[in-house]
Amino acid sequence: MLYQLFTWLKQSFDIPGAGLFQFLTFRIAMAILLSLVIATVYGKRIILYLQKKQIGESVRELGLHGEQEKKGTPTMGGIIILLSILIPTLLFANLDKVYIRLMILCTVWLGVIGFLDDLLKIRARRAAQKLGTAYKKKDSDGLAGVSKIIGQVGLGIIIGATLYFSNAVTVEREVIGSERKVTVLKQGERFAKDSTIIVREMDGVERSFVKVKTPITTIPFVKNHEFNYSKLISWMGPGAEKYTWIVYILIVTLIITAVSNGANLTDGLDGLAAGVSAIIGAGLLVFIYVSGNYKFADYLNIMYIPNLGELSIFAAAFVGACIGFLWYNAYPAQVFMGDTGSLALGGIIASLAVIVRKEWLIPIFCGVFLIENLSVIIQVSYFKYTKKKFGEGRRVFLMSPLHHHYQKKGFHESKIAVRFWIVTVLLVVLSIITLKMR
Repeated sequence: MLYQLFTWLKQSFDIPGAGLFQFLTFRIAMAILLSLVIATVYGKRIILYLQKKQIGESVRELGLHGEQEKKGTPTMGGIIILLSILIPTLLFANLDKVYIRLMILCTVWLGVIGFLDDLLKIRARRAAQKLGTAYKKKDSDGLAGVSKIIGQVGLGIIIGATLYFSNAVTVEREVIGSERKVTVLKQGERFAKDSTIIVREMDGVERSFVKVKTPITTIPFVKNHEFNYSKLISWMGPGAEKYTWIVYILIVTLIITAVSNGANLTDGLDGLAAGVSAIIGAGLLVFIYVSGNYKFADYLNIMYIPNLGELSIFAAAFVGACIGFLWYNAYPAQVFMGDTGSLALGGIIASLAVIVRKEWLIPIFCGVFLIENLSVIIQVSYFKYTKKKFGEGRRVFLMSPLHHHYQKKGFHESKIAVRFWIVTVLLVVLSIITLKMR
């Protein structure tokens, strides 16, 4: 909103200083600062409101050290994160860009799903208290698991379909020669609607580019680091490329659902999910900025994605929101994000990775989310297998997800959280290095 306002003031009245909002780096810095202010200053007011309404966390008896001390801590603090992301984005980003609109939709969509889940759990607890019965926290108390999956799948379909079909979603290819017909296009690529030759002077040499539509992504650690999804169905014969959209949307949906649930599972210790998400968000901010700047993209020899740079503002607000939330969520936590925050964090990370075409790097920079997911799958699968074979369920971990395993081993939760942050830093740095490691 402020971006449009100051752009109009600059064009109409040439007001001194109005042109400052044309600089992307300025708006990125402002987005980070404002998100931090909202999370730290106004976040306290939201926490006090949650306390006043007695929206507290219920605690299951898991035999973990310090678990009873968390009883009654306000939950649904994810509202702080959501507001800290959305307000700076709405103020400083160009809302006409398709990527910004998609991420606003993603944030609100998953935030609402998480909010409904938390709200139903709170109502179930209050109903149990009113009846004078013991409250037992079960998945059925909140939004049904199937309902959450349907919501995540619905979002994945919308994002996947938009990225595949929208004419505003393109990449640039360098023109070989002066005519469009001699431009080398790869399998599954076509010229974007109303595409024209773009001439840029780079290092004193004029070079020509053209926008193309292509379902392409980046594969790490290989020389030819680009992969076109149409190759997945090329074995079906000529003309199969027209069905690539089905494969692409299915993969995008799977990624968003998996990462969203991974972040949800990781949110089990004070500051763990917020800290890990902030670090991942910082890495994605680097990817977005360099991929949205044709000079950096050319230097790093990565695909240039037009109009992507504007998404840096959203990513900056995301990082600021997570760091600001840590002010109250670090041990000992004064507020929990609940599903309102954790589902949204994972979905945002997955969506950003898909948009910047780095989704195959997710197993690396989201390694903590991945291992938390796998620890639950391994634990449940092995327990069921051994119970069927030996009549007694056995466990691989002392408890899952993995962070609870280390709690059972006697590690303090703040030490576990910090070490998971350090691991995430290493994984994110490794992911950034893959820009040149081929």
